Amino acid sequence: MSYWMKVLKKILYIVLTFVIIYVAYKFAIFYMPFLIAFLFSLVMEPIIKFIMRKLNFTRRTSSIIIFIIVLAIIIGIIALLVGTLISEASHFLGGLNGYVEKFHSISDNITNKLRFDGIEMPEEIKTAIQDSSKEFVNSSSNWVKNLLTGFLNATSSIPTMAICIIFSVIFLYFLCVDKIYIIDQIEHHFPEKWVKTVNSHLKDITGSFGGYLKAEVILILVSFVISLIGLYILKFAKFNIEYPLLIALFIGFVDALPILGSGTVMIPWAIISAINGDIKLGIAVIILFAIMNTTRQFLEPKLVSKHIGTHPIFTLIAMYTGFKIIGVFGLILGPIILIIIKNVFSNMIDEGIVKSIFENDG
Repeated sequence: MSYWMKVLKKILYIVLTFVIIYVAYKFAIFYMPFLIAFLFSLVMEPIIKFIMRKLNFTRRTSSIIIFIIVLAIIIGIIALLVGTLISEASHFLGGLNGYVEKFHSISDNITNKLRFDGIEMPEEIKTAIQDSSKEFVNSSSNWVKNLLTGFLNATSSIPTMAICIIFSVIFLYFLCVDKIYIIDQIEHHFPEKWVKTVNSHLKDITGSFGGYLKAEVILILVSFVISLIGLYILKFAKFNIEYPLLIALFIGFVDALPILGSGTVMIPWAIISAINGDIKLGIAVIILFAIMNTTRQFLEPKLVSKHIGTHPIFTLIAMYTGFKIIGVFGLILGPIILIIIKNVFSNMIDEGIVKSIFENDG
C-alpha cells in the first residue's frame, strides 16, 4: 500500500501541475493587463536597482524616473507603429482582390515555367496541382484578410483598450514602487511552506525562461529592425515593396517561432520574385536575409547560453500541440509551457518519468 500511495501521489502531482498551468493560462487571459504590467516590471527591475545603486536614490524616486521614461518611449513607439500599421493595413485590404489575382497569375506563371506539359503525367494530377495552388492562395488571402480586418475592427474598441492600458499603467506603477510591500503581504497571507515552494519554482523558471525570453526578444527586435530598415531602403530605391511595416512585423512574428525563423518567409519570397521575373527584388531579399541571419548568428551565442534545453523534436511537438489547442498563438505558448514543465519535473525527467513514478525506491 505504501508503494502504491507513492505512485498515486506522483501521478496526482503531475495532474495537479497541468491543472495549475491550465488555470494559470485562463487567469492570464482574463487578467492580461496585469500580466503585461508584471512582465514590464521584470524588465524594469534591474534598471531601477541600477539607478538606486549608482545615484543613491530611494526605490520610489528611482521607480518613478524609470516609469516615466519607459512610459514615454512606449507611447511614442505605439503611436508611430499603430498609425503606420492602420494606414498600410487599410490600403492592403483595399487592394486585396487585385493581389489575389496577381498571386494566381504568379502561380500559373510558375506552373508554366516548370513545364508540366512536357512531363508524362495524368491530366487529373496536373489539374489537382493547379487547383491546390489556387486553393492555397485563396486560403492564405482569406486568412490575411481576416487577420487585418480583425486588427482594424479592434481599433474601433479603443475605449475598452484605453481602460485596459490605464489599468496596466497603474498596476505597473505600484509593482515598481511598492514591490517590497507587495512581497511582504504575499508572505503574510500564505503558508510559509507554500511561499517557499512557489518561490523556489518561480526563481528556477524565471532564471531559465527569463534569460531565454530576454535574449530571444532582443534577437527578434534586431531582426525586426533590420528587416524594417532594409525594406524601407528597398522601397525608397523603387523596388516593388508596398507594405514594409506589415512585412517586417510578419517576419518578426515568424522569427519568434522556435525552429522556423525569418528564412521561412524571405527565401520563398525571393524565389517567387525571381521566378516571376523580378530578379533584382529576389536578390535584394536574399541579401537582406543574409544580413539578418549573419547578425543573428553573431549575437545568438553571446545572448543565449541555453535555449529551451530540449531536443527540437519536443519543441516541435509542443508547438503543434499549442497550435491545435489555441491556434497560432499556441506556436509561441507551446514551447513556453514546455520550459515550465521541464523545470517543474526536472528531477523526474533526469530519472526517467515512468521509472520515477513506478520504480520501487525500496
